[in-house]
Amino acid sequence: MTGLMQGKRGLVMGVANERSIAWGIAQALAAEGAELAFSYQGEAFGKRVEPLAASVGSDLLLDVDVSDDASMDAAFAALKTRWGSMDFLVHAIAFSDKAELTGRFRDTSRANFAHSLDISCFSFIDAGRRAAELMPNGGCLLTVTFQGSNKVTPFYNVMGVAKAALESATRYLANDLGPEGIRVNAISPGPMKTLAGAAIGGARKTYRHTEANAPLRSNATLESVGGAAVFLASDYGAHTTGEIVHVDGGYHIMGLPQVDNL
Repeated sequence: MTGLMQGKRGLVMGVANERSIAWGIAQALAAEGAELAFSYQGEAFGKRVEPLAASVGSDLLLDVDVSDDASMDAAFAALKTRWGSMDFLVHAIAFSDKAELTGRFRDTSRANFAHSLDISCFSFIDAGRRAAELMPNGGCLLTVTFQGSNKVTPFYNVMGVAKAALESATRYLANDLGPEGIRVNAISPGPMKTLAGAAIGGARKTYRHTEANAPLRSNATLESVGGAAVFLASDYGAHTTGEIVHVDGGYHIMGLPQVDNL
């Protein structure tokens, strides 16, 4: 398949480096003809994103602090000036204090709880609302979640709560924006070797465990996650909304490890 995203434009938020889930999605969308803009936060991340964006033909980079209204206003105003309208938004942003992802969930601080929910969930609602205003002909909002939202995952702690809120927000946004022809979905990969994933305690053990016990005996790749995103953002996903699409080798269906690993 080629050209599934030809003529479509969208913003990708959350690329940190070439191993980011957001980058896998961006590559897949670009390969199908999409025109992309990228957001980043701060000069250090900007230096990482610039060459990646250039490799897919993008020169539209926006320094955005998703916790600051003025910064968000400026970013979407720039998109409106450059493009006039857009067709999709990819949101792959999450944050929690790493120190609170190694202890017990009950010790979550008030400040980190509020900050984690703000960055990991509210930013999707806020960005989605702004993007929808630039989608007069409908479009697609995509975010990235993880199964720690509905099953206890060691060391995931407050991020599990944040992802649960994100998945709920996905459904509420899907209902709100459906009459405008805007679809809202989340992709739920299994553990992946990303910068964000490395911040979770026991990441290597988790990666090996899911690979050994998933029905397909493999974890997701950037390519498989990107392919799912292309489906959801393209016209083939025209009637898919409010979904949490698992791209995890089937691990989410398992109640216990495979027999050989019990």
